[in-house]
Amino acid sequence: MSEALVRTRLDGDLWYVMLARPEKRNALTPEMVEQVSAAVREADRHPHVRAVIVHAEGPMFSAGIDIMSLGQSRAEVGEANPARWLRRLAERLQNALFEIESLELPVIGALHGQVLGLGLELAAAFDLRVASADLKLAMPEARMGLVADVGGTTRLCRLIGPSRAKDMLMTCRSVGAEEALDWGLVNRVVPAAGDLSPAGAALAAATTLAKEIAHNAPLAVGMGKLLVDQGDGVDRHTQMALERWAQSQLITTGDVVEAMTAFFEKRPPKFQGK
Repeated sequence: MSEALVRTRLDGDLWYVMLARPEKRNALTPEMVEQVSAAVREADRHPHVRAVIVHAEGPMFSAGIDIMSLGQSRAEVGEANPARWLRRLAERLQNALFEIESLELPVIGALHGQVLGLGLELAAAFDLRVASADLKLAMPEARMGLVADVGGTTRLCRLIGPSRAKDMLMTCRSVGAEEALDWGLVNRVVPAAGDLSPAGAALAAATTLAKEIAHNAPLAVGMGKLLVDQGDGVDRHTQMALERWAQSQLITTGDVVEAMTAFFEKRPPKFQGK
């Protein structure tokens, strides 16, 4: 993995993944998307990690796809048929985002500045999103005669509903932080305070949120995430059956015993994820 594009660090029980291409406004090449996905999934190699935070260096989270990299990618593949090449590329990027989404650990995005196109599609694959007050979100693909094909229409509809998704996709307008919060596209909005930059403020808030999650039983957090994600589109009775099954698995874990013991001993629980 190129340290020039994606950097990772472990801090206690939190795993950080940083987009590190500020000179290109963190424009995403196909390889970079796959590197972000691999970096996020690398958290699973650390058994004590409780949450993943994805953030970015520079004045914005991401300007979207690196247009210049597309021609190079097609040339490397040697595909003469542009439609077939684009379908394969979209599938490749979709799979990378599915890998992020399927991680059982919670993934939190710390967003600041502009988050455009593929950058927003990446952010939509996170479980939670924390935003600085200067945030501007947009899906500008229609201005180039294209559509958001890396889960953009799918995840936007799930997050904010079809009417608001159509608003963003059809107008290509920028949605600010407060409107995104009202829509449920982000979970927190934080102002830059003191010496913190917008990026620093978003990262600090994301870390606070991650630590709040980390206090809870990790198996239960992961199971709750899976139930919400896997239950999308499932009928109500099937979803409730999944809830019953999940609870029957959790009730036998050591974390439940620890929670009960800690309650009676009037102390904070020490969850082990077992």
